[in-house]
Amino acid sequence: MLLTIAICVQINTIDAATETIGTTLKDNSGLRDELLSVQGKYENLYRELEEKEKKLEEARQTAANKNEGDSENEASIKNNQKLLGLTDVTGQGMIIYLDENREVDSNEVANINGYLVHEEDLLYIVNELFNSGADAVSINDQRIVSTTSILCDGNIIRINGKMIGVPLTIKAIGYPERMEYALTRPGGYLDLMANDGVKISVEKSESINIPKYDGVYSYEYLSRGDV
Repeated sequence: MLLTIAICVQINTIDAATETIGTTLKDNSGLRDELLSVQGKYENLYRELEEKEKKLEEARQTAANKNEGDSENEASIKNNQKLLGLTDVTGQGMIIYLDENREVDSNEVANINGYLVHEEDLLYIVNELFNSGADAVSINDQRIVSTTSILCDGNIIRINGKMIGVPLTIKAIGYPERMEYALTRPGGYLDLMANDGVKISVEKSESINIPKYDGVYSYEYLSRGDV
């Protein structure tokens, strides 16, 4: 009798758990479908943008071939695209590797935040790089442009609206010695972060590749000054 009762109880428990799991999966399926739909729309729009950029480039090349004067305009446009971050770029510079110290026990330190990488750390590093003459900067292959936002979202950082996590790789094209000194000199920001416990390494390179900004510039209130 006891064995029969135990089996019945176990069967009822399994049935209840199965029903709960099924309900949870059903509830989450709507969110998953919505996420996939939004992701699909973004990918379609990005592909459409790339196709239009290719057609625009073809039109520019055709115009430049027909008129020698247009070649100068073409060169100016390409240079502006580089400055805006709309093209892949290559050059000498430095690479910074940042990682949180996972060997620290949060129960043994007074403030664990010192061992973590925060959004303000990235903002300060990016500003220092540009102040020391960097021509292009990226964080985990996210190109930093004039409209880039760096925001903290819980334990995840969002750059250009995309989620990134540690470890972080910051690439900067520019004069490497100047950028390195600005950040690693005694009292420099990387020096302070290292003293706090963040894991940091820096290397100089003669050939650094930084990808283009893959977003879309959007200005709602901006207009030409001569309009």
